[in-house]
Amino acid sequence: MRVRLLWPGRTKERWIAEGIAKFEAMINPFAKLEIKEVRDAGGGTPEALKKEGDALLKASDGGFILLDERGAQTDSLGFAAMLKDRAKVEFVIGGAYGVSDEVRERASGSVALSKMTLTHEMARLLLMEQIYRAMMINTGRGYHH
Repeated sequence: MRVRLLWPGRTKERWIAEGIAKFEAMINPFAKLEIKEVRDAGGGTPEALKKEGDALLKASDGGFILLDERGAQTDSLGFAAMLKDRAKVEFVIGGAYGVSDEVRERASGSVALSKMTLTHEMARLLLMEQIYRAMMINTGRGYHH
């Protein structure tokens, strides 16, 4: 399986970056993981969101799933089922101010990690953990209880 993650900017919080690196190492035996960081346009202006959105769309292979607070709610078993038997999956996480309407419209689907608002950096780490958990569920390993 091939998993691509797209997001704007580098992860600035060291402890989150360390967690992402940890889960990247844990995922790699089960899937080819690629993280693509596009340039953070900065600010929440419509122009900045459009610029950031254009960069995300350009970097995308197409058919991505958007992580969005308005997305479908699922549990870990449902998320694992969504990934099961897929050759590839691509997720897009917006920046601190979300994503442009164009990104939202071009998504093949959207999923919410929580009903609560999360920082975009925390969302990165939580997505990585859920991808790893899905791999463990789908391979019958004991990580998920």
